[in-house]
Amino acid sequence: MPAAVVTGSSRGIGKAIARRFATDGYDVAVNYRSSEDAAEAVASEIRDYGREAIAVEADVADPDAAGRLVDTAADAFGSVDHVVNNAGIDQHVYTDDLDPDDFDRIMDVNVNSAFNVTKAALPYLRDSAADPSVTNISSILAHTGAAIECHYASSKGALLSLTRSHAQDFAPDVRVNAVAPGHIETDMTADRTPEEKREELSRIPVERYGQPEDIADAVAYLRDATFVTGETLDVNGGELMQ
Repeated sequence: MPAAVVTGSSRGIGKAIARRFATDGYDVAVNYRSSEDAAEAVASEIRDYGREAIAVEADVADPDAAGRLVDTAADAFGSVDHVVNNAGIDQHVYTDDLDPDDFDRIMDVNVNSAFNVTKAALPYLRDSAADPSVTNISSILAHTGAAIECHYASSKGALLSLTRSHAQDFAPDVRVNAVAPGHIETDMTADRTPEEKREELSRIPVERYGQPEDIADAVAYLRDATFVTGETLDVNGGELMQ
């Protein structure tokens, strides 16, 4: 059966993507860095869908850990057919107060991890008979920038360049695309004040926050869209038009 590796999939968007792969008939490697119980719960849910699942601890910003994640998935499932680079962290701080080490850590987790996992998975993807693909999870901030989190926005912009570069590099064997979510309701956005939420919603034409499942739908589309590579699918309720 086809198999997928989804990084940062113990919660939020990654969890929804892992679940969507399972309901679509894929075995899934659920990756986490510190939330073992949450990752095991996601893997258990996937098994309830009738698919195979493993929960693998790996800080994918580390190339060796990324390689171990991919090799573990390939050993468990016999193949790695799709990769979703979702692992990411955020931090709200203006440049005046931004520690260079924090800038580097954001880049490590949000950009280097995608490179590490994709590079490790590439031999397996090229051997796949399931029209293999890579999907990188970026952000609307890759287009708009963000005063209070320049390092996060920069990392997500870098992911779009990585997507286009890898799409050219790996064609025709492996397709590479990106999804750029707008405001999605996850625990990473739970600290918004009522005032911040009202201001954010005022910029979204569909007048609601996105749900993790909205992003999972977009990833599933790109996984199955065999004539699409090097593209970014913006999923933001129309906010980018504003």
